[in-house]
Order: sequence, then structure tokens, then C-alpha cells
Amino acid sequence: MADTHSGYVSLPPGPDGAQSLSSMREDPLRFVTEMAAWGDVTRHEAEGAPVYMLHRPDLARHVLKDNGANYTKDRTPDDDMLRPLLGNGLLTSGGEEWARQRKMIAPAFRPTEVERFDQVMTDAAAHLAARWRRAGEDGEAVRVDHDLTALTLTVIARAMLGADIAGVGDGFGRAVDEVNRFIGHFDPASEGGGREGFRRAKAFLDAVTRTIVAARRATGQENDDLLGAMLASGHAMSATDLRDQVLTIVMAGHETTAKALTWTLYLLDRHPDAARAVRAEVDEVLGGDRTPTAADLPRLTACQRAIKEAMRLYPPVWLISRRSVEADVVGGYAIPPGTLVCVSPYVLHRDPRYWPDPETYAPDRFAAEHTHAGHQYLPFGGGPRVCVGRHFALVEATLVLAVLLRAVRPELVPGFPVEPEALVTLRPRHGMLMVPRPRETRPRETGPRETRPGETRLGDARREP
Repeated sequence: MADTHSGYVSLPPGPDGAQSLSSMREDPLRFVTEMAAWGDVTRHEAEGAPVYMLHRPDLARHVLKDNGANYTKDRTPDDDMLRPLLGNGLLTSGGEEWARQRKMIAPAFRPTEVERFDQVMTDAAAHLAARWRRAGEDGEAVRVDHDLTALTLTVIARAMLGADIAGVGDGFGRAVDEVNRFIGHFDPASEGGGREGFRRAKAFLDAVTRTIVAARRATGQENDDLLGAMLASGHAMSATDLRDQVLTIVMAGHETTAKALTWTLYLLDRHPDAARAVRAEVDEVLGGDRTPTAADLPRLTACQRAIKEAMRLYPPVWLISRRSVEADVVGGYAIPPGTLVCVSPYVLHRDPRYWPDPETYAPDRFAAEHTHAGHQYLPFGGGPRVCVGRHFALVEATLVLAVLLRAVRPELVPGFPVEPEALVTLRPRHGMLMVPRPRETRPRETGPRETRPGETRLGDARREP
């Protein structure tokens, strides 16, 4: 443990007085950006307690990785926001319990396991591409963010849980929106604040999750997927444990990917040169009507760069919080035990010291010859708790983007307001309304996908919040 005696007596710079929680929530991205202007380590008061923020990659690495054992998610904003919904799942558990859960779940997200679900990803993308193309032929706008949320929900449920939730996808997406809105604006001092809407949404998500688990148990199928591994686990898992893990996988496995794709399509529309490069690559790799597979990933580099750069400018997880267990020293400043310490990927990703012309969308900065080592790029977090599904997310986003851009050219509706809103994830405040203009090459359309053996289908479940 670092020495905390003489030589580490000064406090980090920061604004005087307690900071208003309501003003911070009104525009959190502006707040974290303004805090970074004070220095690499800053301090402010919020709700009667000090908050330290770190604005340099090596300092982020210290807290998230090098001395990560000294920093916990317990009693952090991350924990306070997610635990009411997700219980004690992988995102919220800690210590030995987290290590056990991670060990059980991680094998399902190995690259070789992920890539065998490429057809699940491209099937869902092909159906959406065909629907978008029909809408675009009539000049009809679509809610890109909603459609991509439904797509990524479908993919994660089929791949990891062997369930078809097409019948409840819209309701699930609306429930997720309700939950995000509540937790992002939650004020403990307020009696109202959307609590009833949150309770209804949570009840709906619980019902879907428990139905998936119950249906699998009833069929007795031993599917080779994550839910099958959890049910067959040597660790006895209660109904609550299974509910927490399944909902955590569904929530974490769809939300960030959907938002990354939404921002990618928006940025490509705003930057025609980058869009042309991606479309040219898709045409070259896929030809007229071939559907991509995992084997094509090494050649879909422009697609991958476009997505990574979108996640740099609009990282789905825009703030990471930890609480110190014992005293530490970071950047020359003493961190007392029990201190809340935060890192903002949004700030690190826009720091001109590490990203030339940081406000510009420039996918080529992620070309193979350029590396972004360390913790200056944190779209999936960092350290041992880095997102277990990061490879799944990148494979899915790349294949989906290729299928969509082979079929359509999404254009933002003129005058439509696009503004990032920092809730649990970084999402477009007003959604994303675009017209999917058809391209000349028409993709192969497929009929409704049949439920595979052992797969739970929730097509008749219609309860919504």
C-alpha cells in the first residue's frame, strides 16, 4: 500500500462548496468535462461526501487494474443504479462471489464460442435490413435506436439463453427505456420520480426472465449455451440467482451494442467519406448478395474501425465508479479509505493529449498500425472487471453493420435533434430517426426463422409495462 504520510497533504483541485446533484444530473457530460479542466486528479463535494475524479489513463489503470483489489463497486453510483434491477448478478457482485460468477460465465464468451453464433446475428440483421429497405422505398423514417435494441435483444437471447423473445421484444425495449430513465434521473429525496413506472417495468422484465428459465427447465433440454451451463452448474443456483444472472446477461448483452450501432450509423451519415469507405469494403468482401460470417471478420476492418471510433466519441459506459477500501495515493494525492473515485471514458476518449483532433470522427485512427494501449480507450471498462462480452459485442456489431449497409444507406431526418443523454448508458436523448434509403444491391431476404430444437419461444407473451 502506498505511503499516505507527509508529502501527500494537499487536496486535489476542484470547485468550492457542495455541488448540486440536480445540476450535475441535468448535464453530466458537461460536468465531467469541466471537472477535467481542473487537472488530472480532481475533487468535489456531492451529497456531503468527497468525490475524486481521475482524468489520465495511467491513473485510471491504477484504480481499475494495478491496485484494483483496493477498489470495490460496493456503495458506488454504479451499484446504486444497477442493483435494484439486476440484484446480485455479474455486474453488481463483488469479491469471491464475483470471481465465481465470472468463472462460470466467461467460457460462453470465448471468441470460438461467440463466433459460432454468427448466423444468429446475421439472420436478425437480414430481417431488419429487409424491413428497413421496404420502409426506405416509401421514404418512411424508422427509429433506428428502437430497431437496433430489438435486434440485439433477439441476438443475445437466442445465442446465450436459447430463447426467442420476438413476441415481447418491443415491450422489453420499452421496459428497458423506462428503467434507464428512472435510474438515470433517480433522486432518493423524491417520493415520486417515476418509481411506479420503474416497478412496472421491473416486474415485466422479471416475468420475461423467469419465463425463459422456467421454460428451459420444463423442457429438460441441455442446450450448449450459457443458460444450459448455469442450469448444469455444480453450484446450486436458486431461482433468484438465475433470475439475476439471466437478466444481467440480457441487459448488458444488448444495450451497449445497440447504442454503439446507433451512434455508428449516425456518424457515418454525417461523414460521407467514412461511409463510402465502409460501403466499399462491404461490397468488396460480400459481393452482391453473400451474407457475412465470422470468417469474414479479418477483412471487415473498415466496419470495425467505424464502430470503435463511434464508441470513442460516444462510449456506451460513460462513467465508471469505485470506492476505496484502504488508503491509497493516486497522482500524488492521498485517497482516504471509503472514498468514491470515478473515471469517465467520455473524458479520456476526448483528451487531446492522447487523441489528435479528438472531436473529429476519424475511424482510421483505429487502423492496425495504430495502437491505443493502456487505459486511454475504455468502451468496455478496464482491469479484471472489463466487460466479459466485449468480443461478442464487437463481432455482432461488425456483422450487423455489414448486413445493414449492404442493403440501405440510412440518412438522418433533416432537422432531427441529436443530443447525447448520459443515463446508465450514453444514448441519443430524442432517439435516432433516419430514412433507410435502399442501395442498388438488394440483399437476400429470408422468411421467418424457425425455432431451433430446445429453444424457448415467447412469441405469445404479450404482457407489457
